[in-house]
Amino acid sequence: MNGAEQLVHTLLDHQVDMCFTNPGTSEMHFVAALDRIAGMRCVLGLHETVVTGAADGYYRMADRPAATLLHLGPGLANGLANLHNAKKARSGIVNIVGDHAAAHLQLDAPLTSDIHGVAAPMSQWVRTSAGVADIAADGAEAVRQANARPGRIATLVLPANVAWSEVPHAPAPVAALAPAPAPQPARDFERIVQALREQPQSTLLLLGDRALRACCTEIAGRIAAATGCALRAEFYTARLERGAGRVAVPRLPYAVAPGLAALAGFQRIILVGASPPVAFFAYPDQPGRLSAPGCEFLTLATPEDAPQDALQALSEALGAHKVRPALVAQDAQPLSTGALTPEGIGRTLAATLPAQAIVVEEAMTTGRGFDALTAGAAPHDWLTSCGGAIGFALPAAVGAALAAPGRRVLALEGDGSGMYTLQSLWTMAREQLDITVVIFVNRAYGILRGELAAVGAGTPGKRAEDMLSLRRPDLDWSSLAKGMGVAAQRVDDLQALGRALQRSYATPGPTLIEAML
Repeated sequence: MNGAEQLVHTLLDHQVDMCFTNPGTSEMHFVAALDRIAGMRCVLGLHETVVTGAADGYYRMADRPAATLLHLGPGLANGLANLHNAKKARSGIVNIVGDHAAAHLQLDAPLTSDIHGVAAPMSQWVRTSAGVADIAADGAEAVRQANARPGRIATLVLPANVAWSEVPHAPAPVAALAPAPAPQPARDFERIVQALREQPQSTLLLLGDRALRACCTEIAGRIAAATGCALRAEFYTARLERGAGRVAVPRLPYAVAPGLAALAGFQRIILVGASPPVAFFAYPDQPGRLSAPGCEFLTLATPEDAPQDALQALSEALGAHKVRPALVAQDAQPLSTGALTPEGIGRTLAATLPAQAIVVEEAMTTGRGFDALTAGAAPHDWLTSCGGAIGFALPAAVGAALAAPGRRVLALEGDGSGMYTLQSLWTMAREQLDITVVIFVNRAYGILRGELAAVGAGTPGKRAEDMLSLRRPDLDWSSLAKGMGVAAQRVDDLQALGRALQRSYATPGPTLIEAML
């Protein structure tokens, strides 16, 4: 057995059985090991940011990490944008990054780089295996790090000589992963109970991370019903379980003015897996914090804690476990007709979405209002980019589909952001994943037009317009999709969109719908 084979066995022994790959020469022994050893599913991405984004989507739905296989420092660097998104989403990923053999590093070959320096900003743990005798322990530690609560990005560098060297003897058994520590009572628990009993109208429960699973939002709905407090979710959500029959927890607005208005009436905000809300960017003469001046923040649970246990304890302290939850979403309205408008699109999505679908949303300006419009859709999961790096939805849809076979994935994507990772379509076709992609075509970086005004940069001239426009030439998404093996069609009204969505949901494999706004 060589070092690469030892690492594959270690990953499988610790329940890492999915590997998203884009390998090179230094990783060929690992590729050969994946070929020889049964149990690891290997999925090729045609760019490294597809690989890392897919690993993010996989963790969000599987609640366990996948591995990635990346080629040296430049390959890792290509995947950093979606590793940034994954880190902000608290997703666990085990990156395996090949490196030159130790002796070759001294020659400063063209691909020699500072892999640790590249990895560190987007990883919580980085290690190079110094020798073949270390690989089993290093691999087990990488998985342990990725499985921490919250999830972590673990990057293990595998030099080529370590991969190809023979293991001199059977390694000592690696201890099983340590269980998660028991949750500790929130330090603000008594103050939270008091506030919800005495001043519920000026108190907000702000949910984030795993507090947005349905088991938690139901308890939060009972607390809201018993006390009259308000419920909100963070704007960016790793995984929000929502839909008809579930408690509707509206997300905070993206823009500063609506965000300030939404939080203006609250004297205290109770954080449940969430962080104090801040503006996405700095704007002239606008505050960075969105809460009202003097707002008190109380912590019921951090992302490291078990939010369901914390909410259950709070519910019992308030007697809320005896009442029915408030804010339960009702069924969506029938299909809309007419022109493709953001409101009509949102209603059409809600009316057609199949039960237990997974929505991966990066619809940018078109999708800003989808949250309220789709609250009554059939029960589903809603995933958004938590780090704001563009090119999230298509790769994450790949990972989500592989983590949850049998569930339809709907990827909502802008035409500009979709171009960052359109290679994902090829992987969808190769793996025959049940993914419906809707591209909203406005032929512009529409969000930047709004941001230009928001920062007070004035009216755009011709050169500025050219930097925000996607014309000359116009992108043809239907042709791009068909060229990568994905069936596609173009729609220009709500009725056609509804029919195309329903047809795609009933057809195995991937489909792309080009919505012409």
